[in-house]
Amino acid sequence: MPTDYIAKWLGEWSGEVNLASTALKTAIVIVMAVILGCERSRNRHAAGLRTFIVLSIGSMFAGIADMYFIQELHDGFSFMSAAVFIGISIITANTIVYSSKNQLMGLTTSFGVWTMSIISAILGFGLYTAALIGFAALMIGLLAFYRLENYIKAKSDHFEIHLELKSKGSLQEFVAAAREFGLKIDNLELNPAYANSGLSVYTVKFTVVEKELRKKSHNDIIEALSVLDCVYHVERLG
Repeated sequence: MPTDYIAKWLGEWSGEVNLASTALKTAIVIVMAVILGCERSRNRHAAGLRTFIVLSIGSMFAGIADMYFIQELHDGFSFMSAAVFIGISIITANTIVYSSKNQLMGLTTSFGVWTMSIISAILGFGLYTAALIGFAALMIGLLAFYRLENYIKAKSDHFEIHLELKSKGSLQEFVAAAREFGLKIDNLELNPAYANSGLSVYTVKFTVVEKELRKKSHNDIIEALSVLDCVYHVERLG
C-alpha cells in the first residue's frame, strides 16, 4: 500500500504507474503551475504561465518514469529526475543577470523554477502530500513574505538608489547635499552600463544617520534628493 497520506486515502491505484494516477497527477501539477505562473506573470517576471506549465509537466513525467523504472525494472537510481534537475539548474543559472541599473534580477524566479521542478517530480513519484505541502510553502514564501520583506526594507536605515546627475562635475555637489541631509554614503559606484554613454549615472548606497531623518520614509528622502539642482533623475532600487 502507498505510504503517502493522500495516496492511502485515494487507494492503492494512486501509488502505482497507471492511466488513472497519471491523469490525476497531470491535473494537479497543471493547477499548481497555473497558480504559480499567474503570480509570476502578474509581476512581469521572465518565467510566466506557459513556462511553469511545461516545466512542471516535464518534471512530473520524469518522476513517473523513474517510479516505473524502480517498481517494474527494479532500477533504484532516479536518473530521469536527476537529468531534469541538472538541465533546469543550467538554464536558470543563465537567467540571473544584472539590469542596466546594476540590480541583480531573476534570482527569485530562478529558484522558483528549480523548486517547482522538484515539487513536480515528487508528485510524479506519488508523494501527493509532500508535493502539496511543498507547493503551499512555496506560495507563502512568494506572496506573504514578499510583503514582510518590503516592510523590513522600508524600516531599515539602509537603502540604495539609481542616480543620474546633470553633469560629471555635479557629483561633489550631490555628495555634500546628501551629507547635509544626514545621509552617510556607504558606497558610490559609476554604473558600468552607462560607462561609454557620456551620462553621469551612479549606484549609491546610503545609511540614514540623522535621528530626525529616520522618521521619514525612504521615498520622502529620495523626493528631497530629486529636487536638487544637480540631479536629473533618482529612484530607489530594491
